[in-house]
Amino acid sequence: MLLEFDEQDGVIRDRELLDPNHVVEEDRIVGRDEQLQEITKMLRVALGDNRPPNLFLYGPSGTGKSLITKAVCKNISQICRTRDIRFGTVEINCQDLDTLGIGVYELATQAAKEADVELEVAKHGVATKEKWDELYRIINENFDSVVIVLDELDMLVGRRDKQEPAFSRLLYQLSRASGDEDISTHISVVAISNDTKMMESVGSRALSSFTPEDVHFTDYDANQLKDILHRRKDAFYDGVLDESVIPLAAAFAAQTHGDARKAIDLVRVAGNLAEREGSTRVSEEHVRKAQDKVEKNRVLEVVRGISTQKKLCLYATAAVAAESDDETARSTTGYRVYQFLTESIDADQYHQETYVNKMKEMTTYSLVDFERRSHGPTSGMFLEFQFGERPQTILETLREDSRVEMLSPDEVQTVVHAQLRNER
Repeated sequence: MLLEFDEQDGVIRDRELLDPNHVVEEDRIVGRDEQLQEITKMLRVALGDNRPPNLFLYGPSGTGKSLITKAVCKNISQICRTRDIRFGTVEINCQDLDTLGIGVYELATQAAKEADVELEVAKHGVATKEKWDELYRIINENFDSVVIVLDELDMLVGRRDKQEPAFSRLLYQLSRASGDEDISTHISVVAISNDTKMMESVGSRALSSFTPEDVHFTDYDANQLKDILHRRKDAFYDGVLDESVIPLAAAFAAQTHGDARKAIDLVRVAGNLAEREGSTRVSEEHVRKAQDKVEKNRVLEVVRGISTQKKLCLYATAAVAAESDDETARSTTGYRVYQFLTESIDADQYHQETYVNKMKEMTTYSLVDFERRSHGPTSGMFLEFQFGERPQTILETLREDSRVEMLSPDEVQTVVHAQLRNER
């Protein structure tokens, strides 16, 4: 079977170009000239063996923050090698990190990989200070200058009993490191977040020592997304893409926050679907199938990693939106449905304020957005949630959780209808 498939004519020539995380050449970076220039200007001082400033890159997911940082650091590294400057980039994604200690360990692991040396500290059973010491040892012994990239930093919250979030404590320690007499390496930090208000949660000590230069990234529009896809068109063999493929993929991605990752994923999945069908062309129909598949995969990736309580909050709100005419959900109505869900499966029940805060946290995943509203003096104030994906897709994905699966969709729908009637 392997040989049989190997002999088939494929449509994809270079799969790396269809990987959204692949660091592409500068001429393939589209619609981000201003941000590219700003970041280059600020990080290029490393070429003179000086410390670059700390940066805070913020804006919606898939708008080029990580891509541009990696591309600039890659070019700086190449030039530094010709100047006998030991430059390194240490990057971690904070989305799946639970505590500060795990975050520091991951930084030490990536620093060891970048330096091609052995890591000499354990992941568990070791004090966080020992992990910091190991990170600084590796950096100090192997680099003249290092840029530490903290992607999705706002996701590193840490233990809830701590007054200050873990990402604030991480920034404080890292930004103080360059002033340490025992550390000769120039250390600068690039903090990346989808949450424009992340810095409001940073403690005063961390804020005064971090003092970053801000770079804002906006959504891509449909035309910019088309340009991005056209610059990666050579990932496919000549003539295999129907004319409608790139405009349609760009239009789908533009509808959901102008996410370039989604646009690239769509054409990649469409190409894979065409190959599996044995087709010699990628058509509009392949893109439409890819849209359904990518949407479900993205939601699944997000909801798999959240707690059962967050899933119940999300399920209740999506259930209301799915039955609403405009696919929105009031926080007051969503909370009453949430109460029904928790009672149905005998789960702990949050107060309404906590439910609302959990739903607000979902905005960092780009699953929901919200506005504060009031429908007259008798209704009071409430939040109105809107979903970035189809609410039905979110419900279908959440039902893969064993506890959520215990809920009867018909019963939930009946409760939702009753609550929506009460709204009127």
